[in-house]
Amino acid sequence: MPKTFKWILVAALSGFLFGFDTVVISGANLPIKELWSTSPVFHGFFIMSMALWGTVIGALFGSLPSNRLGRKKTLTWIGFFFFISAVGSALALEPYTFSFFRFIGGIAVGVSSVTAPIYISEITTPKNRGTLGVLYQFSLVFGILIAYFSNYLLTGFDGSNDWRWMLGIEAIPALLYLLMTLYIPDSPRWLVLFKNDDLTAQKVLEVIYSNKSEADDVLKSIKTTDNTVSKENNLFVPRFKKTILLAFFISFFNQLSGINFILYYAPEILEMGGFATKESLFNSVIIGLTNIIFTFGGLMLIDRLGRKQLLIIGSIGYIISLCGVSGAFYYEWNPQLIAFFIFAFIAAHGIGQGTVIWVFISEIFPNRIRALGQSFGSGIHWVFAALITLFGPSVIEIYNNNPWPIFAFFAFMMVLQLLFSIFIMPETKGKSLEKIYEIINQK
Repeated sequence: MPKTFKWILVAALSGFLFGFDTVVISGANLPIKELWSTSPVFHGFFIMSMALWGTVIGALFGSLPSNRLGRKKTLTWIGFFFFISAVGSALALEPYTFSFFRFIGGIAVGVSSVTAPIYISEITTPKNRGTLGVLYQFSLVFGILIAYFSNYLLTGFDGSNDWRWMLGIEAIPALLYLLMTLYIPDSPRWLVLFKNDDLTAQKVLEVIYSNKSEADDVLKSIKTTDNTVSKENNLFVPRFKKTILLAFFISFFNQLSGINFILYYAPEILEMGGFATKESLFNSVIIGLTNIIFTFGGLMLIDRLGRKQLLIIGSIGYIISLCGVSGAFYYEWNPQLIAFFIFAFIAAHGIGQGTVIWVFISEIFPNRIRALGQSFGSGIHWVFAALITLFGPSVIEIYNNNPWPIFAFFAFMMVLQLLFSIFIMPETKGKSLEKIYEIINQK
């Protein structure tokens, strides 16, 4: 196994903790609501969305440790935060302490969504950057699958304390991940631009490209390409307007698809459709399995079809499946049809937005402001994820009898995403990081 693949795999494993941490709460949702007798607003804010508000903070400010400490050290701290969050959440005796530790885990998720995709994009070649970048998303959805499966297996394990085991078990992979990050190098682009350490960067590039001459050329390109842009440290200047808009819209549409709403409240949605509690948890496992299968498909296709084509395919799948879920609730069809359309929705996400978002955002910003740009895109993503999760319990209560309007709204938003994919989004496959900025600004 090449050294570079091992480095990428370690960084991608932060995605596993990301996916596990964000979705494991779905199994603890109803038990905690009953245990602490919380109102929908309190439950939505302090229990369900507190981790996401931590994620917003982590995403918005994740560029600071990524640039100052380096990609490697930041990835190590992410593992530490995940570990503390898992242990603290599992042992919490009241909702405020629980919320605090979930917030800590959310910070780790947010910083992970900034640093890991950047690190992967900066230690891969243009030829395989998309495929290897999707390993982060693949690891993320694998974490989601394991969280659903773990929740299912731990139901009935320790009675009223099942939810504590569901949350606490994350401490094991978090500690293993933390130790693994100690054996990876820093990004050559970070070493050149923020540490002026050309010698170490050269050594890392020679491993990445397995060719000293090619490594020399890449190092020269990093140091000389568009010096005016590369020395810019302010994200919000006119020359970056197109890039910022691209990052905003792909992040905005990702959450307005309803993906986090469905992932977080899958058991509750399925129960509204007519499934028993144990059946809804089992179907949640199928959701996780569907997600990982189709994300693997996206991994295989992203460097062949490209980012733009996958987003178009995913948008069409979103529209069909969300209309199906909405229609199934409206006409009170068989619960199995509701589950089928939700599975189809997850498949569309896995091969489309789920595959594309983190790769695309990590590619489109120039080297020196890549971390700032990733923070911006991730921040937009998580602000809307937090808002949707915050209001989720209240919206579910309003439409408890028949939630078809929720899914109809998400379907409409995906029509807008399809138009964005066709008419605005550029293709970045096969292009060097130093050239993509030029391509965007030629449009």
